[in-house]
Amino acid sequence: MRNHLFIKLCGLKTEEDVDTAAEVGADAIGFMFADSPRRVDATTAIRLIERIPSHVMTVGVFRNQPVGYIRSVANITGIGAVQLHGKEERGHFAALRDGSWTLIRGASYREPVPQCGQMGEDILLLDAPTPGAGIPWDWTRKAFRSPGDEWLLAGGLTPDNVAEAVEITRPWGVDVSSGIERVRGVKDSALIRAFVKAARAVA
Repeated sequence: MRNHLFIKLCGLKTEEDVDTAAEVGADAIGFMFADSPRRVDATTAIRLIERIPSHVMTVGVFRNQPVGYIRSVANITGIGAVQLHGKEERGHFAALRDGSWTLIRGASYREPVPQCGQMGEDILLLDAPTPGAGIPWDWTRKAFRSPGDEWLLAGGLTPDNVAEAVEITRPWGVDVSSGIERVRGVKDSALIRAFVKAARAVA
């Protein structure tokens, strides 16, 4: 595993959220544009992105939405990456390939395990069977095999279990949303700090 674990904090909605994420050294900050208690509109995203250092990847998360809408939001907000986290097929990724965005595919863990690049994505995010629910999948299973090189472990990660999860699965990076919330949809600065500290320590 590389000596720098890529850390993506997702579903951020406020100035305090993004300021804390940048301060603790997050590699990527995600904004939800799909139906979710974490959803933001393009105007809010633009305002928040202006506060984020240029070296931090900004990610727009979409789920089963038209390519035209995704492209429009991505262009308006200036996000650096597009994450498709629904049932999008290869055509969705191909249609977005002509942009300058890094493409991330969110896929639920199942057998056989999804593999990096299968849909033409740059990064694979391996999530729990119920994405966004804060429920971890069984990454302790002995039969688990890495899905490739650039992949993010997600699904039920918290400051308390991220170190163990990274030790066992050896991912390229990790993604968290509900695990850094005090109530659903509301981030907690102390949990953001604790999560990044725990993840960085094991890496």
